[in-house]
Amino acid sequence: MFKLYYYPNNASLAPHFLLHHLNVDYELLVVDKQSNAQKSADYLKLNPAGRIPTLVIGEQPIFESSAICIHLCELHPQSNLMPAVGDPKRPLFYQWLAFLNNTLQAELMVRYYPHRHTNDTATISNIIAAQDERIAEALAIINNQLKYNQYLIGDTLTVCDYFLFMLAQWSLPIEKSPLMFENLAAYLKCLCDDSTIKAVCKIEGIDLAPFRG
Repeated sequence: MFKLYYYPNNASLAPHFLLHHLNVDYELLVVDKQSNAQKSADYLKLNPAGRIPTLVIGEQPIFESSAICIHLCELHPQSNLMPAVGDPKRPLFYQWLAFLNNTLQAELMVRYYPHRHTNDTATISNIIAAQDERIAEALAIINNQLKYNQYLIGDTLTVCDYFLFMLAQWSLPIEKSPLMFENLAAYLKCLCDDSTIKAVCKIEGIDLAPFRG
């Protein structure tokens, strides 16, 4: 039994997609961000960073969404959601997951929490404007990658695609949203028909209509 500490449409979304795809027994435990429950003493025992998500496997808690996804793939190699050792696409998997986590997600976090990145509130609007540009640059790189690929690293769905869908959902309010990029928009529209994405988004109350055009 896996326990996923989550909050709807948060960084727990990618691990939630993965748990559903793997068809494993798992329990969802909501962490109420509205009451700052992720900073509670009990939660900090599981995740000293005080962030969401945390996955508990047996007695072992794991935090950081990308790390959770990699570990779940390694526990279920038959899923083919991560290229096998020796597969030439294995390093590309790591490359794109790192890009999504360390570039696109990082830029989005600054965009949505600008007050954490300045001690002068007068600069917040400038931070937001600059981040919209950085996010658009990252989306353009992804759009180019999808020009000749059905999925992010080829013709097979991987965890990278679930991770990207999560970040694309967060990017919708950005000035140049993912839907303004031809290849990326078509890719996201197709992913909306994925049974896992439909099921998990229904559970978490995420509207897929914007992606369908």
